[in-house]
Amino acid sequence: MLEISNLEVVYNEVALVLRGLSIEVPDGSVVALLGSNGAGKTTTARAVTGLLDNHEGKATKGSIMWNGQDITHLKPSGIVRAGISQVMEGRRCFGELTVDENLATGAFTNRANAKKNYDRVMELFPRLLERNKQLAGYMSGGEQQMLAIGRAMMAEPKLMILDEPSLGLAPLLVQQVRDVIKLINSEGTSILLIEQNAMMALSIADYGYVMENGKIVMDGSGEKLLADDDVKEFYLGLHGDDTGERKSFRDVKHYKRRKKWAS
Repeated sequence: MLEISNLEVVYNEVALVLRGLSIEVPDGSVVALLGSNGAGKTTTARAVTGLLDNHEGKATKGSIMWNGQDITHLKPSGIVRAGISQVMEGRRCFGELTVDENLATGAFTNRANAKKNYDRVMELFPRLLERNKQLAGYMSGGEQQMLAIGRAMMAEPKLMILDEPSLGLAPLLVQQVRDVIKLINSEGTSILLIEQNAMMALSIADYGYVMENGKIVMDGSGEKLLADDDVKEFYLGLHGDDTGERKSFRDVKHYKRRKKWAS
């Protein structure tokens, strides 16, 4: 289980981004972390995977526990070896390497099972098998997302953190990514799904958290959050006023929602 407790993160010793964040990802579950740009979602992922130092960030309070081990200040390589892998926002494939070479980088900490995991990735993403000798930089966004997920799978993680996996993808590809996440989870891998696409994330999440300004303002089961009027109104754009007209972003954000959640 991943347990983040009262975590505070500061960038450049000035900007406080996470303000007492507490979330849990139980073994075998899919947990969604929702929020708009700037809410602190990516900072949360960096904190868990040990990448804060690369961005002049530091965890100043709180803790990150993984299966009873404190990994708050563990190096990224140690975190990967402990069983946590991340698919970064924007895919971040090595553009000048081939598909096979990109996958090989993901197997660095688990070379013993590289062949087995490679075969599983190719079974899951047959498009990658067709293009296994192609440079990643010349692939489409959807293909690069497949490759990024496949590269993370090569380490055979117990927990996979996906940061905005649907970003910039066509609706059909978003559906494919959703199905792949469900399949990976069904095989025993826990998932922390960081998304702005609330509909996609909550449709497969066992539990979800909503972030605002570096802290959790709402949480509950995926089903509960999908049915919540505030989540519908702001994140899904599905709820209107009595006249049937949709409220503006400003009305929702600054009046109704903030009045309720910012207390």
